[in-house]
Amino acid sequence: MDATVVVGIDVSKDRLDVHVLPEASAFAVTRDGKGLAELVERLRPLGCAAVAVEATGGFETIVAAGLGGAGLPVIVVNPAQIRAFANALGKRAKTDPIDAAVIARFVEATRPQVRPLPSAETQALADLVARRRQIVEMIGAERQRLKRATVQAAKSIARLLKALEKELASLDHDIDGQVRGSPAWAAAQDLLTSVPGVGSITARTLIAELPELGTLDRRQIAALAGLAPWTRQSGQWRGKSFIGGGRAAVRSALFVAAMVAGRYNPVLRAFRQQLIDRGKPKKTAIIAVARKLLTILNAIIREQKPWRTA
Repeated sequence: MDATVVVGIDVSKDRLDVHVLPEASAFAVTRDGKGLAELVERLRPLGCAAVAVEATGGFETIVAAGLGGAGLPVIVVNPAQIRAFANALGKRAKTDPIDAAVIARFVEATRPQVRPLPSAETQALADLVARRRQIVEMIGAERQRLKRATVQAAKSIARLLKALEKELASLDHDIDGQVRGSPAWAAAQDLLTSVPGVGSITARTLIAELPELGTLDRRQIAALAGLAPWTRQSGQWRGKSFIGGGRAAVRSALFVAAMVAGRYNPVLRAFRQQLIDRGKPKKTAIIAVARKLLTILNAIIREQKPWRTA
């Protein structure tokens, strides 16, 4: 790694702190068009192997898009992993320049895979799908409040529910227009929904939130969705495996689809029943069904062939 240039960028509201390895140089630019142009100009001649930006609640989006659009190998890294790595290094102090250096050292040590950034159209669809998910959550919360509301409060909740349901219908119309407006997305949705148990919402979530579908092997795609089991063992001790990380929205959509497919999809229903007959808890069986379903969907998109029972 001595000759490999990696860059860590800590993103804040107004500026970008940058750390370059192996030369250990550091600088900062403003988080605006001028600063981003300066950053691209300084990084291009370095021949970077990776430019890592920490996910910071949306501030990183424009930065990652700008760097990716300039042809730089961008990686958006998980802040929880960065903080754990900093703790492992004994870095208790936390400043933006220190964070940038930790990000660079994390990339240097772990060499995460550089994946192409989603296109502007895919990002726009992902934003709509995320907003739909937020509206559904708000509707659920208001319906729960309605159960224990007074008469006066119930009127307010009913008005808000009506507005939220109208907004949900509008979002569904917009999402449908986006998908049907793209022949590639429309074809992908038709392929995904050919699997019994997979509806249009699950398909659109996968198209928007998991553009790597069909390009990775089954282990890689499961890890990306947070469905790959983590083994815990030490010596003769064997702990229970568990799942976590990955893209929560994708995992949630797959769980919903797995519950439906586990009842109505003949292949996955038999698979689920086999696990239960072997003494597996129902929750474990659903996780396994979700993972197998994702493997099937990944193969369908890769092969461009719809579901077949035979």
